[in-house]
Amino acid sequence: MLTNIGRRAGESRHPGILIIGGAGYIGSHMVLALQAHGMTPIVLDNLSTGHRDAVINAECIIGDMSDKNLLREIFTKYNISAVMHFASFIEVAESVKNPAKYYHNNVANLFPLLDVMAECNIKQFIFSSSAAVYGEPQYNPVNEKHPLAPINPYGRTKRMVEEIITDYAASNGMQYAILRYFNAAGSDPKGRVGERHPHESHLIPLVLATARGERAHITVYGNDYATPDGACVRDYVHVTDLCDAHLLALQALQEGKQQLIYNLGNGQGFSVMQVIAAARSITGCNIPVNLAERRAGDPAILVADASLIKQELNWRPQFGNLHTIIEHAWGFSTNYVIPA
Repeated sequence: MLTNIGRRAGESRHPGILIIGGAGYIGSHMVLALQAHGMTPIVLDNLSTGHRDAVINAECIIGDMSDKNLLREIFTKYNISAVMHFASFIEVAESVKNPAKYYHNNVANLFPLLDVMAECNIKQFIFSSSAAVYGEPQYNPVNEKHPLAPINPYGRTKRMVEEIITDYAASNGMQYAILRYFNAAGSDPKGRVGERHPHESHLIPLVLATARGERAHITVYGNDYATPDGACVRDYVHVTDLCDAHLLALQALQEGKQQLIYNLGNGQGFSVMQVIAAARSITGCNIPVNLAERRAGDPAILVADASLIKQELNWRPQFGNLHTIIEHAWGFSTNYVIPA
C-alpha cells in the first residue's frame, strides 16, 4: 500500500503520467521520453515480463492494474492526468496455446483500470495496439481503413480492447489515442534501456543473440514468398520513434482532441534476409541461417501506411534506417550489464 497519500489543501502538484507496464521494453523508453520533455512518469508494473532496473529515475510501483484500491491511491497521490497502457502480453504463439492467459490479462484486467479512471475523472488514455488487429493484409501498405480481421487470440484481444475503449469513451467522454504498432525495434540511442523480453520471439534480438554466439543459428521460416528474395517483409519502427508518437498523441489529447487512431510504422519493408545481412555487416559476425517451412498465418508482406499521423500530428520518425535500428539494438545488447 502507498503511504502519505494526501497533500495540504491548495498545494500545487505537477501532474503525473501513469505508465502501466513501464518496466517493459517500450514502457521503459517512454519513461525516458516523458522525462526529456519535462513530464513526470509514474510506473505501475507487476514485473511479470518487465525489469525493475529498466525504470530510470522514476517512481516504480510494483502492482497490478486490476487492483482498484491501488489505482485509487496512485491517482490521488500522484495527481495523475493521463494513462499510457503498455501492459499487454504480446506473444502470438503463446496466445494460441494459452488464450485464457491473454483474454484475462489483455482484456479482463482493463476493466478495473477504466472504471477507476472514470471514478477519478481521468479523461486521457493512450493504448498500445498492434498491426495484428488487421490479420492477413488485403493490401499493402496497410492504412487505418483496412478491415480488422485478426487471426490469432493476441490480435483479437487487441481488437476487443479497441472496441471497449471506444464504448467507454462514448459513455463517459474519455479521450483516447489508439496506436497500432507494426514491428517495434531498436533501443535507446544512448544505450540506457533496450529490448529484454524473458522469452524472445522478435527477429532482430534473435539475430543479434545468434551473432553473440548465444544461439546456434537463426531460423528463417520460408524462402519462397512472392518477395524480392523470397523471405517475409516487415515494417520495423524504432522504439524511440514510437515514444515520440505517444508524446504527440498526448499533446493532441491535452489540446482537446477526443478520438485518435493511428498506425505507427516507417512505411518501408525489409525482408528477414535483409535484416540478417545488415546485422552481419554491423556486428562483423557470422550469423548461421537455418531454413524451415513457412509458418501458418505469416503474410508475405506487412507494411504500414502511417501517413495519417504524419499529416495530423506531424510525426516524423528519426530512425527509419534499418542499419540505425540494428546498431542501437546491438549497442545495448553488447554493453548492458545485469545489475548485481
